[in-house]
Amino acid sequence: MRFILITGLSGAGKSQAANFLEDVGYFTVDNMPAVMIPEFVQLCMEETPQHEKVALVSDIRGGTNFAALFTALDWMKERGCDYTLLFLEASVPTIIRRYKETRRSHPLSGEGLSLEEAMQKEWALLAPVRARADEIIDSTNFATTAMLRSTLLERLGETTNTGMSVSVMSFGFKYGLPLEADLIFDVRFLPNPFYIPELRKLTGLDQPVLDYLNQYPETQTFLDKLEEMLAFLLPLYAKEGKTALTIAVGCTGGQHRSVALCHGATVMVRGMGFPVTEHHRDIARDRK
Repeated sequence: MRFILITGLSGAGKSQAANFLEDVGYFTVDNMPAVMIPEFVQLCMEETPQHEKVALVSDIRGGTNFAALFTALDWMKERGCDYTLLFLEASVPTIIRRYKETRRSHPLSGEGLSLEEAMQKEWALLAPVRARADEIIDSTNFATTAMLRSTLLERLGETTNTGMSVSVMSFGFKYGLPLEADLIFDVRFLPNPFYIPELRKLTGLDQPVLDYLNQYPETQTFLDKLEEMLAFLLPLYAKEGKTALTIAVGCTGGQHRSVALCHGATVMVRGMGFPVTEHHRDIARDRK
């Protein structure tokens, strides 16, 4: 079982880091008081653990006395726990700017300190914690959260091939656009099997419908161009930090053309190494 203990400066990206770890399979707990860490770790390490990877965020929100955190780390080390202490930081001007953008208050602002004074005090309090950190990430120059994500996962040795899941769905335009779609492809340019009496009651998953569509060269041309486009786009979406992508393929009624091409797209995406699910929203509507 692996534990990641996330700490560091307020506004440096600790909660975002926990979210990114959750995306790759970690059970995460934000704002865990340090005194509770040993008991929580013990529960996680019982005979039938439910989680193999756990990430905890423990910082100044739990108090300014970090002796309890050092005690927890010593306790884990004595028991051979596989843990990494991750410290996130950023420059004072960067964190001040982030606080102004979010309009949140610093955890030490209740002591009557200005934001800059609170930051300087937090730096001093966390210096011993930083000195003990296994990994230190400075987010000062990260223009996007995707940069934090990629750096975090690389430094912690986490693979990103499960970082983005893809859902491919078919739909009928006459029933409305799917609100969750990120990419929409309209295949109404293809001949409609609905007007072939022996195909009307079938769907795009049935071989006679596939044979009908495949007789037209534009069907394969579309699939070739779609595969080229997805091979270009999907790695870029994943690199940017997107964790879920929905591809929608639509025709008039959502029973024939879109279903067949949706299934073809699913096979493509799976071949590119992304976790993928296939869903046909309107396949059962008005089948007469």
